[in-house]
Amino acid sequence: MNALKNRVQLIGNLGNTPEIITLESGKKLAKFAIATNETYKNSQGERVTDTQWHNVVAWNKTAEIIEKYLEKGKEVMIEGKLTSRSFEDKEGNKRYITEVVCNELLMLGNK
Repeated sequence: MNALKNRVQLIGNLGNTPEIITLESGKKLAKFAIATNETYKNSQGERVTDTQWHNVVAWNKTAEIIEKYLEKGKEVMIEGKLTSRSFEDKEGNKRYITEVVCNELLMLGNK
């Protein structure tokens, strides 16, 4: 049961073409965002779509696959863990970000 403590699965569409960074060590890092949609009816009976954006990072072999096959608009299923970190922006303000560190990727659809 320990493996289930920090696990997330998302199905969505890439909002941008992944940014690929090759580090000095030769390791690859892929950064991208995916959009997930939830549709519901509001109190007036109107159909409403709520879109949530998720920042995703992937390393090494997964990043290489992403670099080769994924582009803006592609539908994917990702599995990974949530991580949070902080950094200072150019103005010196402390910023916080939550990301999904992807360790499994499944390409869906025909886009």
